[in-house]
Amino acid sequence: MDRINVCIIGSGNWATTIARNVGRNVANSQHMEPIVYMYVYEEIVDGRKLTEIINTTHINVKYMPDFVLPTNIVAVDDVVKTARDADILIFAIPPTFVNSCCKTLLGKVKPTAHAVSLIKGFERGDDGQIVLISQIIMRQLKIPCSVLVGCNLAHEIANDNFVEGTIGCRDQKYFRLLQEIFKSPTFRVVVTDDADCVEICSTLRNIIAFGAGCADGMELNENTKAGIIRRGFLETLQFVDVFYPGCRMATFFEACGISDLVTSCYANRNRKLAEAFVKTGQPLSELEHILIAGHEPLGPVTAELVHIMLDKKGLADKFPLFTVIYKICVGDQPLTRLVETLRFAREDIFHPTHTFQL
Repeated sequence: MDRINVCIIGSGNWATTIARNVGRNVANSQHMEPIVYMYVYEEIVDGRKLTEIINTTHINVKYMPDFVLPTNIVAVDDVVKTARDADILIFAIPPTFVNSCCKTLLGKVKPTAHAVSLIKGFERGDDGQIVLISQIIMRQLKIPCSVLVGCNLAHEIANDNFVEGTIGCRDQKYFRLLQEIFKSPTFRVVVTDDADCVEICSTLRNIIAFGAGCADGMELNENTKAGIIRRGFLETLQFVDVFYPGCRMATFFEACGISDLVTSCYANRNRKLAEAFVKTGQPLSELEHILIAGHEPLGPVTAELVHIMLDKKGLADKFPLFTVIYKICVGDQPLTRLVETLRFAREDIFHPTHTFQL
């Protein structure tokens, strides 16, 4: 039986962090190729090519200078060479690069390959709605795509702190393999076939994290912040029920759901962006230095797209927290409306066919 070949497309913080787990796991596997190619966007660092530095020192000095990669991780500056022989393609690039990357790879990957998206973000559809990254990869490359999501801050995984993650995989024959590729003694990975729910939870938590950051900027107490998290979690359940029917309640209680939400509301860039937005009074466009260069502020952008989706269905009033965060972002509501929304929000769950009490 042929060995399974794994590659990583991307070399930022998250890609480099997960490469440490992947490199160790394939090296210890009897049915996987020991070499893992990692696509690196070539840069010159201190007069040397980044790929050369990684391949000689086994350190990604640009993004994770304090951590050593396994020697079987090989940096490559050509994305086609990286991916052409891979059976498992792990995508860990900024969402804005997904379309162009897939266009480059179209017809140049194995038709039997399986993708895994580690990408935090989404694309805007032509109709103004959210398009999940896994859907883009599947549509463009004509291969299945799973997702890995969780309360997984890169530096905490790299430091071997205990963290959890959820893999959403639509094909059960890949469950054990994907878990084997990513897990470590300190990284607990659970696999579910509820893939859309796994990914949309990761998207919606950006809105709630922004709301939590507003609370921090206003110096509200922890009980108020907890109220934002609780209400945001409730509206996430409602949103998925309306737009992604068939998802399972249990998925929200995996790492991709409640754990990722809590982590994001305390340690997410969207939370930090919102806090600065409140304290400085500067427009969001002037605070983008808080984010990674080239990344959109996902909290405000997600709030806008969600509002478009809700407004088309006439449901904005059924999602008062999501709605007020959007209106705060665009300047249509004052910050004080955040707490007012928590005080007066109804305590029932909207369902597209009926409403039932909690």
